Amino acid sequence: MLAYVLAKVEAGRDKEVFKEIKKLEGVRKASATYGIYDLHIEVNFNTVEELDAFVFDRVRRISGVKETVTMIASETLV
Repeated sequence: MLAYVLAKVEAGRDKEVFKEIKKLEGVRKASATYGIYDLHIEVNFNTVEELDAFVFDRVRRISGVKETVTMIASETLV
């Protein structure tokens, strides 16, 4: 299951949060972005439960993460 997690980060904490995100299992790609969200995280998991654990137990517990939005991909073009 391919999903995208967008995260808002506290001002000045971007680099440290980005480093922590890169360490997490399931992360395929992470990008620091401009705009409403500070991080765009592409993840891949086998089940919704694994995705839930990633978002709720890992990403949201990183100090400096203020908010997340998760989008599950329904179809992907390569």
